[in-house]
Amino acid sequence: QKVTVEVLDHLERLALVDFRDAEGVERLQKAIQFADQLHEVNTDGVEPMDSVLEDRCLYLREDDVTEGNCTKELLKNAREKVEEYFVAPPGNIPLPKLEERETFLQGS
Repeated sequence: QKVTVEVLDHLERLALVDFRDAEGVERLQKAIQFADQLHEVNTDGVEPMDSVLEDRCLYLREDDVTEGNCTKELLKNAREKVEEYFVAPPGNIPLPKLEERETFLQGS
């Protein structure tokens, strides 16, 4: 199954993983082929699981706030902030241009 440039771009931005070489694209295609096997499983009539701990009773607690009002203290840890928000970097890898990715996809 071929991976389009747009899908590759979207996945790189979501996962912050660089697929810019042929090996990365091939690894991605193999992962997709592996995951496609799940479509062959017949799940008709199978009820969805509510919990992975079905043999135990899960107790819920009240959602009471016990701490808070420490925004200024927390924002002291921020390298960069805007108003009362942390500013995160756009990603940890430089993403190539769409045209550059097309050459890797054509070779796969």
